[in-house]
Amino acid sequence: MIGVEDLSFEKLMVNNSSCKMGGGVMIREWKDIPMELLLRIASLVDDRTVIVASGVCGGWRDAISWGLTHFSLSWCKRNMNNLVLTLAPKFTKLEVLTLRQDLPQLLDNGVEIIANHCHELQDLDLSKSFKLTDHSLYALAHGCPNLTKLNISGCSAFSDNAVAYLAEHCRQLRVLNLCGCVKAATDKALKAIGYYCNRLQTVNLGWCDKVGDEGVMSLAYGCPDLRLLDLCGCVVITDESVIALANNCPHLRSLGLYFCQNITDRAMYSLAQSLVKNKHEMWASMKKHRYKDEGLMNLNISQCTALTPPAVQAVCEAFPALHTCPGRHSLIISGCLNLTSVHCACSVQAHRARILHPAH
Repeated sequence: MIGVEDLSFEKLMVNNSSCKMGGGVMIREWKDIPMELLLRIASLVDDRTVIVASGVCGGWRDAISWGLTHFSLSWCKRNMNNLVLTLAPKFTKLEVLTLRQDLPQLLDNGVEIIANHCHELQDLDLSKSFKLTDHSLYALAHGCPNLTKLNISGCSAFSDNAVAYLAEHCRQLRVLNLCGCVKAATDKALKAIGYYCNRLQTVNLGWCDKVGDEGVMSLAYGCPDLRLLDLCGCVVITDESVIALANNCPHLRSLGLYFCQNITDRAMYSLAQSLVKNKHEMWASMKKHRYKDEGLMNLNISQCTALTPPAVQAVCEAFPALHTCPGRHSLIISGCLNLTSVHCACSVQAHRARILHPAH
C-alpha cells in the first residue's frame, strides 16, 4: 500500500517498473504517464492518499475519477460531510462507498450529492448516521437505483414511508441492514420490501420491535432466496413468521430469533419438516454436489424460553450443520436452561466414543 509520503513523481517511478512508454520513450513528467499506469498506481494507494492524489494534477484527477470504484471515509473522525461534498462530484464511478461513523457527521446534503453524482453505486454503508433524515433515502431512491447492498443500521430517524419508497425504486437490493431502525422497520415497510425487492438474500431486522408476523411473512412470500434473516429482539413475532420462512425460503442458512419469546415448538417442528417440503430443491442441490451446504447452518434461539428439548432436537437432527459442541456453536441456546439436553450429532458421537473407548 502506497502512502502520502510516497506520492512523489520520483518515488513512484522508482517503485514502478513501467518507466518507459511504448517505443522506449522515458516517462519524465506527470503528463507522460499513461492512463493505465495512473490507474494501476491509484489502485495501490490508501483512501487518504487518494484524496491527496486527486489534487496533484489533471492526470491524477482524471485517473481517479474514472478508475476509483471502492472508497471509504470511515477513518475520518471529523468533517466527513465536507469531504463528501467535495469528493462525490469527482468520484463518479464509485460502486462501493463506506461512510460508517463512530460519531454522527454525515448530513442529508452529503447523501444528496452522492445520489446526484454516483449513479453506479451498488454498495453503500451509512451505518450510525444518526443525523440523516428521510430526505437521504428519497435522494438515493432516485439517484442510485442499482444499489444491491445498503447498510443503514442505527439510522434511527428514518421512517417506514421512506424505506418503502426506497424499496420501490431500488429493486436490485440483495443485502439490507435495518438493525436498530425502530421507526423504519415496520410491517408497512416490510410489505413494500417483500413486494419490490424479490432478490433479497440477507436482511437484518435486529431490535426492530415493531416488526410483526405480517411483515416477516411478506418477506418470506416475496423473497424466496433469503439466506440470512436476523430477527433478534423482534419481540412481537410468533410461530407464524417462522412457519412462513420454513415453507417459502428453502435456501435459508441463518436465522436469528434471540429473545423472540413467543416462538414455540410449533415453529421448530416446521423448520425440521421444511427439508421434506423442499425435497425438490434438495434433490437438485444433491445432483450438483452441494447437499452439505444446504439447510440451516446457524440458528439463534437464545432466551426463547417456551421451547422444549424434543422440538429443538428435531431441528438439530434435521440440519447436521447445526452444532452444540464446543468450538462450533452454530445452534445458540444460551438462556434456555431446559434445553441443555439438546446435542448435535458430533456431541453424540463423541459421547459414544468415550463410552466405547474410555481413557486409560
